[in-house]
Amino acid sequence: MTIVFEGKAGVQTYRAITIKHGLKLYAKTGIKPGRAYTPTAMLRAAGEITGQTFKRGQYAQAIAALEAWIAINGTNGRDQ
Repeated sequence: MTIVFEGKAGVQTYRAITIKHGLKLYAKTGIKPGRAYTPTAMLRAAGEITGQTFKRGQYAQAIAALEAWIAINGTNGRDQ
């Protein structure tokens, strides 16, 4: 099965899912998903997506906010 994220909404959904899983990985193991995925950068990206502000160490809050955003706004980007 192939999932395609198209358009701006699809890209934003993919970004939210990626940041959410990166935060989960870092919060659980302390491992960064990649060089650019620092905890600060991931929290900043989560804030840009959700419109909230997260301080250092607020990984659980950022994950919850991203999950809520994905549930409400998530899409594959395909207009119907």
